[in-house]
Amino acid sequence: MKIIFATGNQGKMREIREIIGDMEAEVLSMKEAGIEPTIEENGSTFVENAVIKAQAAAAALPMDDGLRDCVVMADDSGLEIAYLQGEPGVYSARYLGEETPFDVKSADLLRRMADVPEAERNARFVCAIAAVFPDGEVVTTQGMIEGRIGYELRGNNGFGYDPIFYLPELGRTAAELTDEEKNQISHRSRALELMKQELKKRKFR
Repeated sequence: MKIIFATGNQGKMREIREIIGDMEAEVLSMKEAGIEPTIEENGSTFVENAVIKAQAAAAALPMDDGLRDCVVMADDSGLEIAYLQGEPGVYSARYLGEETPFDVKSADLLRRMADVPEAERNARFVCAIAAVFPDGEVVTTQGMIEGRIGYELRGNNGFGYDPIFYLPELGRTAAELTDEEKNQISHRSRALELMKQELKKRKFR
C-alpha cells in the first residue's frame, strides 16, 4: 500500500512515518509523489480543512503512474487556547503570517498570555486527519491532547507551538519530550491510530 500525505512539513512527515511504521505501507509526501495541488484552506474547522487538502491532493494525482490506487491523507491541526476564545485555532499555521517563524508566533502568544493566571492557561492541540480512498470515499478521524500554555519557550525537539505547550502531568513541554514519548500521546498520533483502524477495516494493512 502507498499512502500519500498532503504536507511539505518534514517534521510532520517524520512523526507520521514513525506512527504508521508498523503498517506495511510506503508513506510519501506530496513532493515525493510529484504533485503540487492548489489548496485553499477555507474551511471553518480542522476537519473541513483536512478534507479540502486530501481531496485536492487526490485530484492532482497523475493517471498513469500507479498512484491512483493509493490512499491520500491530509491533516489539519493547531493550538486552541481557551483564554483567547480558541485562538489561534484553524489559523495556527497562518497566525501572524505563514512565513513568520513559529518562535515569533509563540512569543506573541506568550505576550498575550503574560498576566493570565495558571488556572486560566488551559489549551489543547487538535488534529483532524482525512483519508481519500481510491473509490472516492472520505473518512476522517480526530485526536487531541490537553495541556497549558507555559511562561517561556522550552525545549528544542518537536516543531510549531511545542515549546509553549506545557503538559502538567509530565512537567515538560511538548518540545522537551523525546520523539517516542511524543508519539505515544500526541494529538496527531491519536488521530493516526484511529485512522489506522479505518485502514484495517478496509483491508489496507
